[in-house]
Amino acid sequence: MAHAMSSAPPPRLAVQHSLHLGNVSLALGGMLGLASAMGIGRFVYTPILPAMADGIGLTKSAAGLIAAANFAGYFLGALLTALPRLPGSRRAWFLGALFAGAATTAGMGVFDSMPAFVVLRFVGGVASAFVLVFATALVLDRLAAAGRTDLAPLHFAGVGVGIAVSGAVVDALQAGGTGWRSLWIVTAAISGMVIPLCAWLVPGDDPSRKPLSAAPLSHRKPVRGLGRLSVCHGLFGFGYVVTATFLVAAVRGATGGRSLEAAVWIVVGLAAIPSTAIWGRAGRRCGALPAYGLACLMEAAGVAAGGLWPGAAGALLAAVLLGGTFMGITALGFVAARALAPEQQRRSFALMTAAFGAGQIAGPIAAGWLIDRTHSFALPSMIGAAALVAGAAIALQTARQLARPNLASAAVQ
Repeated sequence: MAHAMSSAPPPRLAVQHSLHLGNVSLALGGMLGLASAMGIGRFVYTPILPAMADGIGLTKSAAGLIAAANFAGYFLGALLTALPRLPGSRRAWFLGALFAGAATTAGMGVFDSMPAFVVLRFVGGVASAFVLVFATALVLDRLAAAGRTDLAPLHFAGVGVGIAVSGAVVDALQAGGTGWRSLWIVTAAISGMVIPLCAWLVPGDDPSRKPLSAAPLSHRKPVRGLGRLSVCHGLFGFGYVVTATFLVAAVRGATGGRSLEAAVWIVVGLAAIPSTAIWGRAGRRCGALPAYGLACLMEAAGVAAGGLWPGAAGALLAAVLLGGTFMGITALGFVAARALAPEQQRRSFALMTAAFGAGQIAGPIAAGWLIDRTHSFALPSMIGAAALVAGAAIALQTARQLARPNLASAAVQ
């Protein structure tokens, strides 16, 4: 008995251990939410697209329109999350959006008309924006209060986890002869299975906190650099989505190999999992905006490689650079926005997400139209790479301006 009592941890250490597990559980809950709504809900369209196009004869223009509908919904969702008096708690919107995302993903396997596809992907886009904004705000708020922002990369890793898992599932199902409808339904089921876990791991807001209140518009001060950062995020959305939407279809067109299609998309997901930690460390060393610019340049190289280097080597390089940067850029953008406007976090997150969504709406429409007319992935890839280079230039210039002595003390005028 004495030995058992002596081996028990001191009460203070037990409390610290409990808090540590609570913070890890919170980050895991956020990770699962992003895996469901983003990794699967938003991105599973890419590995399913080739089978879906073969099954119902989708042109690249039609495929681009379906993708753009999802991004238009994402854009609207971001605007809605910025409403100053959105009723209800952040957790309720987070969980409800997870359910809506899983339901619309399943619906893609039930219907077979363009209007239905457009509506379902639009609603799914709204849901994914709600999950990203509210889950990120819930998780980052609590981690910052606990002094555990080092766990933020675990939250953002969810997108890569969802991409890798759904890519592997789609490949395994296709190897067994499963049709495109079942691909949607099975991945939707996986997406829905994590919702109870998210409800268990992510607690609600503190009752003393106003649910979703925001300062009146008249009391908000303009935030230096936030507008330019939003422009960067819009260019990023336009540039990356060209490859994110059509990479697997381009691989099928260039090589005809289904096994390579699966490998390419799984590589995107695996590369995305550690990317937020890697780019987070880069952001702490050289600043969020300089790291953001560098990541955009690396992603531009990957987007260009996907279009100019047909075949396995180019596709895999594009997959590594795309997966290794796009969530890092997203996380760095949120970190920079939070630093620029700490008192307007939800509004700044929503502004960034809306700009990102606007870029994504234009990207697949333009790319699909160009691919149908040029029968090549090269031109849209180069346009996407140019957008990323422009975003990098603006981010680096903004970082230099904010670093000047007369601006360094305040990000808000």
